[in-house]
Amino acid sequence: MKLLYDIGLKAYQAAIALASPFNEKAKLMRQGREQQFQKLKQAFAGNQAPVAWFHCASLGEFEQGRPVMEAFKEVHPEYKILLTFFSPSGYEIRKNYPGADYIFYLPLDSEQNAKQFLEVTEPELAIFVKYEFWHYYLQELQQRNIPILSISAIFRGDQVFFKPYGEFNRNMLRRFTHIYTQNKTSLQLLKRIGIAQASIAGDTRFDRVLQTAASVKTMPVVEAFAAGKEVFMVGSSWPADMEVLLPLIQKYNQRIKFIIAPHEVNEASITAVMQGLGDVSAIRFSKVNEADAAEYNVLVIDNIGMLSSLYSYGTYAYIGGAFGKGLHNTLEAAVFGLPLFFGPKYSKFQEAIDLVDIGCAFPVNNSQELLQVFEEVHTTPGLRQSITSNEKTYVQEQAGATAKIMADVSALLKKNT
Repeated sequence: MKLLYDIGLKAYQAAIALASPFNEKAKLMRQGREQQFQKLKQAFAGNQAPVAWFHCASLGEFEQGRPVMEAFKEVHPEYKILLTFFSPSGYEIRKNYPGADYIFYLPLDSEQNAKQFLEVTEPELAIFVKYEFWHYYLQELQQRNIPILSISAIFRGDQVFFKPYGEFNRNMLRRFTHIYTQNKTSLQLLKRIGIAQASIAGDTRFDRVLQTAASVKTMPVVEAFAAGKEVFMVGSSWPADMEVLLPLIQKYNQRIKFIIAPHEVNEASITAVMQGLGDVSAIRFSKVNEADAAEYNVLVIDNIGMLSSLYSYGTYAYIGGAFGKGLHNTLEAAVFGLPLFFGPKYSKFQEAIDLVDIGCAFPVNNSQELLQVFEEVHTTPGLRQSITSNEKTYVQEQAGATAKIMADVSALLKKNT
């Protein structure tokens, strides 16, 4: 398995190099890792402060790790924060995040890279968010006696860790000082394979969305666009989602305002959304002003960073991704108590399962099902208000993972000093 792991890493590196002239994401990954150790050495030259290293695969994991990073900085201001990303969708959006002192791509996993990275950065603590299990980094951290934590971790029985041939991957888990899981099922799976250094803390995203909801940005253009009507938010949509949504938009756009935030915010994606709407009165966010906004029935968001605040203007929300690789972030909408709709691929997301179980979210397989369930929520007296109340209660009850983790982190650092 180790040989296959090494071959897979080299193949992945080669694929990035081959794809970079044609694929923007691959290009960013290659460019971001060029002369990386030289940049690291320059950044860390002369640093005398202790370092806490947080690693996130991408943007979603960053949002999970952010409450812990910010709480850590508040409790331990003497530490510098090193934040690394694997994916451009995290790094490129958060490379100027003010809560971290150093922000880099993580060098690809290898024995040499792991040794060099830790020699340069010298972290006293490493925190991996949700996913990301890198053999050489974990091995080197353990050999240097650096505490390693995994937070907001979630596991499923079909993962390689729990297969008869998964011993190599199980060894990665054994290297963690402690693993904080999102739920009981994950903890039970770990216990089953002998991982004792684990406990349930919950999902730190609940803490993050509550922080966001308490400090939403006011958007005069969006307020003018809504014009006092109900607003149907569409977050992180893909073309497959838009196909399902179009009949609903066509039926209700004279009575309900629609705000669409595509997952891919580039010219081709935005143009496709606008063209797909046909003769529905729609305008791009960058092309409208406050005085004219109310004239349109659909507002298409063509920039990044607004979605979490946009949900505060919603009455209902559709979350994209669940007709493709998997559902995007439902909690950003759930914190505002919006009835949620999404496609069928949500089984890997505990919060989505919970929201469906308590009757606050509605998975659909096609346009007809979406129209039917929306009509029920839209017209049944008191149903939307009941959903809002239950949903907000659920989010509040799930909060607190950050405080649990930070209590242990502070004790761990004290023990190691």
